[in-house]
Amino acid sequence: MILETERAAVCAYARRMVGDGLVVGTSGNVSVRAGDLVAVTPTGVAYSSLTPADIAVVDLGGQVVDGSLKPTSELPTHLSVYWDVRDPDGEPVTAVVHTHSPHATAVSTLVREVPPIHYIIAAIGPSVRVARYATYGTPELAAAVLEALEGRRGCLMANHGTLTYGDGLEAAYHRAQQLEWACRVWLLAQGAGQPSLLPPPEVANVVERLRGYGQG
Repeated sequence: MILETERAAVCAYARRMVGDGLVVGTSGNVSVRAGDLVAVTPTGVAYSSLTPADIAVVDLGGQVVDGSLKPTSELPTHLSVYWDVRDPDGEPVTAVVHTHSPHATAVSTLVREVPPIHYIIAAIGPSVRVARYATYGTPELAAAVLEALEGRRGCLMANHGTLTYGDGLEAAYHRAQQLEWACRVWLLAQGAGQPSLLPPPEVANVVERLRGYGQG
């Protein structure tokens, strides 16, 4: 079975999305790129029952090269990210996570950018845009997401959810969690009063500081 390790990782993170409350049912999707091939969750299959053999493998043109199940309907958006997105720091783009996380989805209906309620926003970029609404699975949605991702590692999708990417599923998934957390904090603060927001220069400052963050 080709891309066995990548397919197993896609299964694991798809289940994790459910456990962490980032999706319900069969919503959301996950993919990993390895060379010119992409392992991606299938459409309409409960994540609890997924096995590595169920994970579709497609080429960068979207043709299925292994697996008996159809890939996610959001495949055009995943492939657009792999073709066209450039990480702000030049890191490889090898994983995409798309969630329907509730707080982020709620925020996507209220604003055009995620309010900078916390410096964790800088893990995505100098701001987090909301991609304009388009029907799921369409080229129009892929184009809207690409526009919102310019210079960023994630975005909200209006009336839909979130999309984040990274060099590996761990990085992409962690950004999805951070984005959901920041949106939840803003909603909680907004419900209690008038939140104090960080000025753009401070978010830009944290973007720079995060480049040297960690043990690397």
